Amino acid sequence: MWDDRFEEILRTFLPFLPPQEPLTADTELKDLGLDSLGTVQLLGTLEETYQVRFLDSALTMDTFRTAGVLWKTVEGMLQRTTS
Repeated sequence: MWDDRFEEILRTFLPFLPPQEPLTADTELKDLGLDSLGTVQLLGTLEETYQVRFLDSALTMDTFRTAGVLWKTVEGMLQRTTS
């Protein structure tokens, strides 16, 4: 599962997710209000917070489809920076 920072960041870009509702790995981000502008802002926030860079191959709609896929992408970038 992801860390607390990831969920806190992600929730700020999901206006249709009530605070008490859990965020699951298969949560469809678009259904919870993540739009194209929010995606770009989320990308920048994640890069800044985790000190990573999304490769061009990761800049797809699939990467930002669900919370789980997005976290796996971030986690993979973190592993590359520590190895």
